[in-house]
Amino acid sequence: MLFQRRIFLKQLGLGVSGLGLISSFPAVASARSLSGSKLPRSTPEAQGVHSESVINFLHAIEGSKHEFHSFMMLRHGHVIAEGWWSPYRAALNHMLYSLSKSFTSSAVGLARAEGKLTVEDPVVSFFPDKLPAEISENLRALKIKHLLTMSVGHAQDSTPSITKEEDWVRTFLALPIANSPGTAFLYNSGATYMLSAIVQKVTGEKVIDFLRPRLFGPLGIRGMTWETCPRGVNTGGWGLSVPSEALARFGQMYLQKGSWHGRAVLPASWVEEATSFKIQQPGADLEKLKQESDWHQGYCYQFWRCRHDAFRGDGAFGQYTVVMPDRDAVIAITSESSSMQGQMNLIWEHLWPGMQQGTLPPDRRKASELTEKLSALTLPPPKHQVSCATASQVTNKVFTLESNSLGVSSAEFRFSEHDCVFRLTDSHGTYPIRCGLETWQTGSTTMPGTPPKLTKNTATTESKIAASGTWKDAQTFQMTWRFVETPHHDTVTCHFDGDRLKIEFLNSVTQLSPSHKETRPALIGKVV
Repeated sequence: MLFQRRIFLKQLGLGVSGLGLISSFPAVASARSLSGSKLPRSTPEAQGVHSESVINFLHAIEGSKHEFHSFMMLRHGHVIAEGWWSPYRAALNHMLYSLSKSFTSSAVGLARAEGKLTVEDPVVSFFPDKLPAEISENLRALKIKHLLTMSVGHAQDSTPSITKEEDWVRTFLALPIANSPGTAFLYNSGATYMLSAIVQKVTGEKVIDFLRPRLFGPLGIRGMTWETCPRGVNTGGWGLSVPSEALARFGQMYLQKGSWHGRAVLPASWVEEATSFKIQQPGADLEKLKQESDWHQGYCYQFWRCRHDAFRGDGAFGQYTVVMPDRDAVIAITSESSSMQGQMNLIWEHLWPGMQQGTLPPDRRKASELTEKLSALTLPPPKHQVSCATASQVTNKVFTLESNSLGVSSAEFRFSEHDCVFRLTDSHGTYPIRCGLETWQTGSTTMPGTPPKLTKNTATTESKIAASGTWKDAQTFQMTWRFVETPHHDTVTCHFDGDRLKIEFLNSVTQLSPSHKETRPALIGKVV
């Protein structure tokens, strides 16, 4: 592969001096000795953290517009606070959105350590069969480091363009590059997809499989999933799902300069390179933004610099691994929020000042209060009235639906004392969802149109769900479907009028980001 790429680069008139550097870094870390061990647990005060600061952080969340799903705080390598807002649970995966990018960056670092690529390699060298007929000077100049630093030179994010097509690599390479690579920052998830495609090209494995023995295994991370493009390449810039503790472990490994249990998972030199300032994000009144914004501290290799000399990986709606070298701390969060900066502000306002040097005297009262609060975290289901006479009138009746873009033909409700089974049917089958009545009922579904998400669904999969329903009035039954391995939920409102039915869908992506419109139509039906 390297020899063929050298010949191709010579034909293009590009240098080859940086290709194929061989590293002594081991190809695969020993997973047997590193995986499976639990992160040590400790009390906040024993690790120099005031329990009250964590309590105040949790109180601030309760009084905010932010919806948290999980939170873990590590200090000096010990978990000192952790909690999941029911119905979210520790054992479940959680969709990371762009926090996936930091894992893709790690795969590039490992591939470099094994001598399979360098950050100076031209992108065109990896895909000679997918290049446009005319190779522009900017495309010719595009290197791996420009993909890593979001400085490709595109005028806009390439993701919407490439995901419309079957061959994402070919489409990316055909896009015009307006600016010289390396000169301007533009957030570009398609660039991260290209990193994933390059890693797969040089290793022969998808990123998730390449990382399995090298990073996931050593860190004790199992059960992860990663979406793929139509050509079977992991999406790279999004699509990874892991449990919350995986984020804590990942951050702790980076805090330890790539080391885990005394062994190198990533080269320390890569960790330093990948998390140090590379390019400045633009913005009006930049000096003010540098004081207030965690999105204007500089970008690295698929990591962001933060205020207080910290760095992070993050994903849409509030998925975080925040690494604080100055405090020897890691914060892992999964959530759904419209203000990620607001969430970061809560960290700096409450958790940051609560971390002190050395240990603190035990504070049993506050520690007990914190433990109790963490164990009682919940997102309660909406409550209006648990029962209604209409339920007995519509239960077990089949509502035939008018023609619709979802292709569903009928709807049915089966009410009992404690729950309701809602069913939609199309030509492929029936899709039931069991809702507790003002309580969460867990299950799974493959219902069309679910789960909601920002990015294009690349496949129909079974989604874990927690569902609840309540009667808003005598004619309106409203269900909340929480897709507990994603940040998102659906609100499904069912209006009954005698033998007629109207079902309206509203996903939480649309609620928080109105530019992403709800695509499911209202369903109209009646009992025939």
